[in-house]
Amino acid sequence: MQVAERIQAMIEKEVMKTGDKLPSVRSLSKEHGISMSTVFQAYYHLESKGFIEPRPKSGYYVRFSPRRLPEMPKPCRPVKKASEVNVSDMITEVFNHLSPDDVLRFNVAVPPEVLLPAAKLSKSLIQAMRSLPAGGVNYESLQGNHLLRRQIARMNMHWGVTTFTEDDIVTTTGCMDALTLCLSATTQPGDVIALESPAYSGTFQLAESLGLKVLEVPTNPVTGVDLEYLDKAIPKFKIKACVFVTNFSNPLGACMPDKHKRELVKLVNKYDIPLIEDDIYADLYFGKTRPSSCKQYDRHGNVLLCNSFSKSLAPGYRVGWTMPGKYKDKVLRLKLNHTVSSATLPQAAIAHFLENGRYEHHLRNLRKMLHTQCLRYQQAIADYFPEDTCVTRPQGGYVLWLELNKSINTFELYDLAMKKKVSFAPGRIFSLQDRYTNCLRISHSNPWSKQVDDGLKTIGKLAHQLL
Repeated sequence: MQVAERIQAMIEKEVMKTGDKLPSVRSLSKEHGISMSTVFQAYYHLESKGFIEPRPKSGYYVRFSPRRLPEMPKPCRPVKKASEVNVSDMITEVFNHLSPDDVLRFNVAVPPEVLLPAAKLSKSLIQAMRSLPAGGVNYESLQGNHLLRRQIARMNMHWGVTTFTEDDIVTTTGCMDALTLCLSATTQPGDVIALESPAYSGTFQLAESLGLKVLEVPTNPVTGVDLEYLDKAIPKFKIKACVFVTNFSNPLGACMPDKHKRELVKLVNKYDIPLIEDDIYADLYFGKTRPSSCKQYDRHGNVLLCNSFSKSLAPGYRVGWTMPGKYKDKVLRLKLNHTVSSATLPQAAIAHFLENGRYEHHLRNLRKMLHTQCLRYQQAIADYFPEDTCVTRPQGGYVLWLELNKSINTFELYDLAMKKKVSFAPGRIFSLQDRYTNCLRISHSNPWSKQVDDGLKTIGKLAHQLL
């Protein structure tokens, strides 16, 4: 890995350019005092990421440099008023295509089955059935499985959230349930909440179901929400709560720097409003360490952290959790009224999985695969899409955000792609305003294959036709 990272850094800095020949396996072996097998492993790793390619009887060559990637999309414009939520039928149409097996689905940001530890989870589920009274047929406690909450608290300590314990955690039925409980505990129908723009379409649907108005906050595709704008908007629009994905947001993939997270926490404390932090993608980082959360800087209980294992481990288990700060009692009352308790067996199974140290090992493999896939998708987009296409460069998560020529309507492009059995998410569904009509979101969760390559080539070819 050290050898591979050194070569990758040289490619990224263009010390070695596209087409340059790499040192032979034998010479690199002698230079570093390592076996030829180790050099081959380093080259295989770089090849899987798409940085280099082998040529028969010739050696390895630089295939691609990140400097060749298209430009980044620009931050969105501010809006003039908060919007009544009226979620378009467009969202329903796009996500009706979750299940057909004959459609190549770039529209869903979920881990594919091949990247999940199904067999080990099954063992944990069996162990949970054996250890629970009556095999787990009884209700779980209102706050959630004690062992699971303890394991989550330990994970948070490892991440830097050191002042919280299992008593601060409430389990939920996935992250969306956590967001629902937290929004219900902090707002009333008719209140205005602040969301990123563009934002996950499911959050708009949630806001609509709760009778809330939404103010879309301009968002930078690298650093996240515009805090200067937010500072002025909170009193102007009488914002009652903020809902932000601070790490690898969906669909932009933005990751707020630590400095901005501290400023955001100070901001919500200044106005004494809650920040509901959706941290569901933070485990899926591509760098050396997990990014911090706003919850790490919360000393007044105004940050309600929401998370789940749906994006990282077991989507179908629907195990989520929240650390709701000073709103914990309200959240518990709402949970009692809505669901009584979360499902017993899935919580116990994941608790067992975490307790046996399997989660971090699984995450290391998942992160490596997602990073490799992200790079290959970016390269394919650079090769197949129109030259003026802009693409984000996320450092974690599942999604890429593309900004195409303004003459291209991506919902029209979506209809054309669906006729070819390829699906993606048109940009228009990520806003309540009439914007992002020339943008789209592509999930890079599907492992790289000829089918994926052909699917991206198909979308790119159709985009060329619409120019």
